Amino acid sequence: IFSYHEGLGKWLELGNSGMFRPEMLRSLGLEEGVQVAGFGLSLERPTMFKYDVSNIRELLGHEVDLGMIARNPACRLDKKMGREALQRSEAVDEI
Repeated sequence: IFSYHEGLGKWLELGNSGMFRPEMLRSLGLEEGVQVAGFGLSLERPTMFKYDVSNIRELLGHEVDLGMIARNPACRLDKKMGREALQRSEAVDEI
């Protein structure tokens, strides 16, 4: 699932899709040979764009910086936070 980002001037992936693996379907009790397509949007991609995170592993998994997560509540997208706020504060310090 893609959307055009005018600020960046390019198409960005916001979600994904694919076929469920057979072993996942078996655990759900579905018959052998049943094919199921899945798709969806997530909060990870828009959060990556908002905070200029280039690698999703910075938000999820064992490599996540818990300090960044604690300092930047991702539910507030109406304010400058994360790297944007840091860049803004560094610019103020240089003045």
